[in-house]
Amino acid sequence: MFNGKSYYSEFIQSDEKISTNILAERLLRLEAEGFITKTRDDINLSKYKYGLTAKGRDLLPVLLDIIAWSAMYDANTGISKSFVQKLKRDREGLTKEILEKLPSI
Repeated sequence: MFNGKSYYSEFIQSDEKISTNILAERLLRLEAEGFITKTRDDINLSKYKYGLTAKGRDLLPVLLDIIAWSAMYDANTGISKSFVQKLKRDREGLTKEILEKLPSI
């Protein structure tokens, strides 16, 4: 969701290559735990849109810590070097930028 994705089809096409049954189960669990919401799309009523709740948004600092740690210890991390540099240089600004891009629910 931090990459602007909000539909099941967008998640399934991500670089992570997660299987459909695992993705469906994880989305259900995240919704049940209050991290995300699932709402019917206004334009295409057969599609659902996922969004972060306040609880989900509050995880951003933790995720940024994991990204920073991964960049330090994993030479094959999928995170771009420019993102990691921005994280090191201006964590607060990056956090604000990410949160502003997230759709409101």
